[in-house]
Amino acid sequence: MSEHSTDPQSNADAPPAPSNQGQQRQRASQLAQALHHELQKVLIGQSAVIDDVLTALIAGGHVLIEGVPGLGKTLLVRALARCFGGDFARIQFTPDLMPSDVTGHAVYDIQTEQFKLRKGPLFTNLLLADEINRAPAKTQAALLEAMQERQVTLEGRALPIPQPFMVLATQNPIEQEGTYPLPEAELDRFMLKLRMDYPDAAEELSMVRQVTRSTKADMLDVHPPRTVLQAKDVLVLQRIASELPLDEQVLDYAVRLARTTRSWPGLALGAGPRASIALVRGGRARALLRGGEFVIPDDIKSCALAVLRHRVRLSPELDIEGLSVDQVLKQLLDQVPAPRL
Repeated sequence: MSEHSTDPQSNADAPPAPSNQGQQRQRASQLAQALHHELQKVLIGQSAVIDDVLTALIAGGHVLIEGVPGLGKTLLVRALARCFGGDFARIQFTPDLMPSDVTGHAVYDIQTEQFKLRKGPLFTNLLLADEINRAPAKTQAALLEAMQERQVTLEGRALPIPQPFMVLATQNPIEQEGTYPLPEAELDRFMLKLRMDYPDAAEELSMVRQVTRSTKADMLDVHPPRTVLQAKDVLVLQRIASELPLDEQVLDYAVRLARTTRSWPGLALGAGPRASIALVRGGRARALLRGGEFVIPDDIKSCALAVLRHRVRLSPELDIEGLSVDQVLKQLLDQVPAPRL
């Protein structure tokens, strides 16, 4: 009798799991929003860029940032690393940078008469790859394995990179001399490509006011952001986001967006399956950032431009007409019907 009586009790204990899951999701969303709030204190007038960088962080992807100098790209990465107590490393890419400068190399120790592995700056949580298109293809390729496999092979040994791991690479759109264009295989490894534009007049006024009060010449003397979570908490955010419910119609919408680029007039090259995967992962991260309980079509659409712009190529005719990739993609996003849930 007692055996039968314990059975319903154990069943009765099972249902609270969903509410517990809901509490976890709510807590994760609050942490993500706290992260956004701290970054906004440091980086003035780049709210959309902060949204996109946090989307990639929560989705476990890498980011390519394009923008003119002085818009705060390095400041953003340093602030983000400080906000989650993660390790941060910066590599200034130059034409003479060697692959071993990125991954590390073996050093002969005279005392032990053995080779020791000296790990490169890749072994970190957040890696800022500054002006990535200034390094030759061989050095750029050194990042590929790390970005895709989350490991580095040194002297025949596969060494795992600490998690979370995120590459934020920058490239300058106006200085084209001495640059090496990123190969398509590497571009495809970046989940998002962001464009950092000049701040608007009011934001620039606020920034100049803060900088000119500073005692550090042209450096922005901001209070260091608070550490709102630990590196291990980022892994929890990534897991919770990956488990957010996604309706089959929303999944179909993400795949249709990517597939439409392959036959869209004016695009000579469409996006591959990695784009579909990035749209879904990005949509889940956006849903978590806004505090949603499930993914809606707008979550997919809001990150679609950043997911697709570096994975497609304009046809020569539209290029000659002066149209940009973003203009063509905005037309596509307006015309591909989104599901109504």
